[in-house]
Amino acid sequence: MLYPLIRELLSLEPLSQSVTVRGWVRTKRELKNLTFIEVNDGSCFSALQCTFDREKGLGAETAGTLDSITTGASVEIQGLLVPSPAAGQKAELAAGGIVLVGGAPAEDTGSTAAYPLQKKRHSLEFLREIGHLRARTNTFGAVMRVRNRLAFAIHQFFQDRGFVYVNTPIITTSDAEGAGAMFQVTTLDLGELAKSGRAPDYSKDFFGKPGFLTVSGQLEGETYAAALSRVYTFGPTFRAENSNTARHLAEFWMVEPEMAFANLADNMDLAEDFLKFLFARVRAECDEDLRFFDAHIEKGIIAALDQVIHAKFTRVSYTDAVAELEKHKDKFEFPPYWGCDLQSEHEKFLTGEIACGPVIVTDYPKEIKAFYMKQNDDGKTVRAMDVLVPRLGEIIGGSQREENLERLEQRITESGMKTEDYWWYLDLRRYGTVPHSGFGLGFERLIQYVTGMANIRDVIPYPRSAGQADF
Repeated sequence: MLYPLIRELLSLEPLSQSVTVRGWVRTKRELKNLTFIEVNDGSCFSALQCTFDREKGLGAETAGTLDSITTGASVEIQGLLVPSPAAGQKAELAAGGIVLVGGAPAEDTGSTAAYPLQKKRHSLEFLREIGHLRARTNTFGAVMRVRNRLAFAIHQFFQDRGFVYVNTPIITTSDAEGAGAMFQVTTLDLGELAKSGRAPDYSKDFFGKPGFLTVSGQLEGETYAAALSRVYTFGPTFRAENSNTARHLAEFWMVEPEMAFANLADNMDLAEDFLKFLFARVRAECDEDLRFFDAHIEKGIIAALDQVIHAKFTRVSYTDAVAELEKHKDKFEFPPYWGCDLQSEHEKFLTGEIACGPVIVTDYPKEIKAFYMKQNDDGKTVRAMDVLVPRLGEIIGGSQREENLERLEQRITESGMKTEDYWWYLDLRRYGTVPHSGFGLGFERLIQYVTGMANIRDVIPYPRSAGQADF
């Protein structure tokens, strides 16, 4: 049987029951004949205070081990779970025995450098340099617990509504967005090609044609929606943008539901229900972590989540949204006009100043949206939607998909792509086509919104970006 986690121990009524705690030392302090060790195992934000009373006699072995304990060491401590006399904590461990499982030297020892997390607070920039250890800090432990709970809630939401989880391919030969910036996958000897100066012969490559890491599972998801009615993907996607900003990752996770027999209104309803469900779950089950983010990362996080949970999302067309923004064009760095791609400042103004809450913008100009979106009868716009939330701007992007074969072929050609590369996608319109819709949610952007973390590299376990793939 697995040993109890600190989260489980702290949920018990402390009745002097004998327990064993295992984890890593956060702090150690001495006070007269008492030694206090705070142990955390990552199962919750709180650490368990373990108190050693030397006056009661600890034994030579325990006393010697206790003297050697340093911050970062892994330990196993036995004792009695008793009510804590200190404010702010329900229980503590009246400790009687301790085992040093793995040391963490406080100073350089020659072959081993000092444990780098000696201080209580470190800059996020410094912690990115030790990505293999940063999960032991309060901030990153809390981020990963929130990430875990949101991932589980995503599956809960879709499974409860009859969606089938589909694993779409990571390697693909098509660009779902038609925008390039893809990582190429090849077995060709690039070094030899460079020496020879010859152009690659992709007929000799592994797939017989250029292959890439996927930017989206949407197109493949549509094939299964055309058979299973409701599906969703949740997996890694990749963009080869050489951008070194706080908003970009080369590898990130996407949630992409697809629904057959669903129009744009159905899509908007699902997106609104989805966000409210996720925020309600994380509010109910990550309260301690959220209170930390609210106090130390970005004040107002909890109130912002509650606002979205209880709000009615305002729905407005792109045309009407731009008309409203143009009334305040002097407030923007990038003046709004019909046909522009809305900037983050425009989206934040719509949610923060005009609607004072979440907004869904619909019916964008077709020139600024992807080829697969259904065209409106006006010939100028498509049935697209972007879900905007206060503080962030866009958090979800989606559309009703084009189910008309001729119109889709035309859009592929207009976008500078080849219809033969999408023959299988076009087949969905040849055989039993139906109205269908879906959207995409960037998982890391969702976590940023929930936690207030400013840099997207701080909400994924191992960030991949230009020049960074070590850990």
